[in-house]
Amino acid sequence: MTDSATLALTKDLISRASVTPVDAGCQEVMIARLEAIGFVVERMRFGEVDNFWARRGDQHPVLTFAGHTDVVPSGPEANWDTPPFEPTEKDGYLYGRGAADMKGSLAAWVVALERFIDQHPDHKGSLALLITSDEEGPFVDGTTRVVDALEARNEKMDWCIVGEPSSSNKVGDTIKNGRRGSLTAEITAKGIQGHVAYPHLVDNPIHKVAPALAELAHTEWDQGNDFFPPTSFQVANINGGTGASNVVPGQVKIQCNFRYSTEVTADQLVQRLEAILDSHQVDYDINWTYNGLPFLTAAGELVDACQAAIMQLTDQQTELSTAGGTSDGRFIAPTGAQVVELGPCNATIHKLNECVKVADLETLTDIYADIMQRLLA
Repeated sequence: MTDSATLALTKDLISRASVTPVDAGCQEVMIARLEAIGFVVERMRFGEVDNFWARRGDQHPVLTFAGHTDVVPSGPEANWDTPPFEPTEKDGYLYGRGAADMKGSLAAWVVALERFIDQHPDHKGSLALLITSDEEGPFVDGTTRVVDALEARNEKMDWCIVGEPSSSNKVGDTIKNGRRGSLTAEITAKGIQGHVAYPHLVDNPIHKVAPALAELAHTEWDQGNDFFPPTSFQVANINGGTGASNVVPGQVKIQCNFRYSTEVTADQLVQRLEAILDSHQVDYDINWTYNGLPFLTAAGELVDACQAAIMQLTDQQTELSTAGGTSDGRFIAPTGAQVVELGPCNATIHKLNECVKVADLETLTDIYADIMQRLLA
C-alpha cells in the first residue's frame, strides 16, 4: 500500500535527525516542494540557525504557517521501542522524534498547500511560511530574527497558524488562541561565608532568602481573566553551599519563573518581586530574562475559520485555550497578526516513543486546506 502524500513527507522529515539547532536538510525538502507551486523562498541564516520565509502572492491578507524543523534530543536511543529517527508505523500510529512536534504539521501544510493551489491557482491575498530550526533551542536566531527582518521592511502577516501540537485527545479538539507571558529571574542572594560553629561571624544568605521565597510562593499576583488563569510563580532551581556540612555558604543562586496573564505587566512583576526581596533585607543581584509577552487572539476571521473547518471535518466543537508553555507565536503576535496554534495531539511530545496517529495526519491536512478555502478562495 502506497503512503499518502502527507504520511510519506512526514516520514522523510522524521528520518532527518534535526536535533536543535541542526536542520539536517528538512528545510530544503520543503523548499523544493514550495518552489514547485509558485512560492518565492528567502533563506535566512542567522548564526548557526537555518530559517526561511516563503511567500506566494504580493497582496493582503497574508495567511502564514509558522513552525520549526528542529526537534529535542531523543535521549538514550536504546530506551525507544523503535529507533527515533527511523519512522515506524505500528497499530495505526507513526513513531519517531518530531512526529507530533512538529514534522507532522509541516508535512500537512505542504500537502494542503499543494492541493489548495492546484484548485485555486489565482487565490486571494498571499500564502506564506515562516520556518526555523531554533524553536526548541535558545530561540535567539530563529523566528524572532525573521520577524525583525520582516518588520524592518514593513512586511506584515495578517493571520498566522503555528503548527504546535495543540490538541488534547482528538485532533482539533483544542486551539491555542493565546499564551501566557514568561519571565525568568536569576537571583544571587549574597552573605558572608564561614564556619557553622561561629554564627556571629557569618551571614547566611539561605536564611535571609528563604522567608522571601515563602512570601513569593504565597503571593496572589492577579486573579486571571476569562482567557487566562491567574499568574503563576514557581522556583525552578536553588543552588547553594560548598558541599561541606560545617560551612555557611557565601551565596545562594535561585532561578524562578513567572507565567503571567494579561492582567499584569512584566515590569509590575519585576517591581513586586524586588520589593519583597528588599522587605526581607536580602542582599542580592538579579538578572531578568523576558522570554515572551502574553498574547491573545479573540474571536475573528482566523479563529472563526479554524473552528468552522474543524467542525466541518471532525464534527466537534473546539475549545479555545491559553494553557501550556510558550511558542514562537509570542514573537509574531506583537506585529499585529492574529495568531492561533493548531496541530496534532500533544500527549507524547518530547517523550520516548513520540508518535502521531496516522489518520490524524490526513485530518490535519484537510483542516489546513479547508481553512485556506474559507480565508483565501
